[in-house]
Amino acid sequence: MTDPLHQELLTLAQEAARRAGELLRDGRPADLAVAATKSSPIDVVTEMDIAAEKLITDLISAHRPDDGFLGEEGASSEGTSGVRWVIDPLDGTVNYLYGLPTWAVSIAAEQDGETVVGVVAAPMRGETYHAVRGGGARATGAWEGERELACRPAPPLDQALVSTGFNYVTEVRTHQAEVARKLIPLLRDIRRGGSAAVDLCDLASGRLDGYYERGLHPWDLAAGDLIAREAGALTGGRPGERPAHPLTVAGTPGVFEPLQRLLEDFGAWHD
Repeated sequence: MTDPLHQELLTLAQEAARRAGELLRDGRPADLAVAATKSSPIDVVTEMDIAAEKLITDLISAHRPDDGFLGEEGASSEGTSGVRWVIDPLDGTVNYLYGLPTWAVSIAAEQDGETVVGVVAAPMRGETYHAVRGGGARATGAWEGERELACRPAPPLDQALVSTGFNYVTEVRTHQAEVARKLIPLLRDIRRGGSAAVDLCDLASGRLDGYYERGLHPWDLAAGDLIAREAGALTGGRPGERPAHPLTVAGTPGVFEPLQRLLEDFGAWHD
């Protein structure tokens, strides 16, 4: 039975993610990508990002004024209730700019420092994923009703489909490309989707066998990490550590440890 507080947080996160997703989807100018190399479309995306975060924080604050916030676009407050919301109003900004469908609204709720609720809405996919700690992970989409999520049975590593992401800083991105070059011969293949939140939900949905990335922030992974774990995946950072800025690794139980070991050997966390 779901804790009444967790159910309240889930319902609120789902509503906030739905409304923010609609704002971003319906408010995106049709010609946004035409001038993608100019500053003006970047400004539009930033404005949409900020507007979506404000919508989320305003909605949540109206219901729970004592909660804290940590958001990509600057929302930051401690709160007094023991609940903090970790928000990425637009994960996959470059995809959004170019009109690619892989972007999402990511909202997680922490209670006393532990993530207890996660919601990721991917409006252009028509899919929303959610999880409550200890209650499994589920999704709604083009299929009928709500679907329980479960990660794939673990294949041998050389048959694993793994996703990753690349940093905006050229030096870091170059190092990440070198790590990927070393990994490719050892895997089925590597994908680069452009949204950490969606990648983690794809792992939860059985669409990927593993995922790793360097340089993620709490708002990038908080909701997706819970959804992946509640679907049976393992997540971590460097060996013995939790997912963090130096490295995030996630995978089906048979893929996680060998992938993590390879990433450690290849210095994927390298500063």
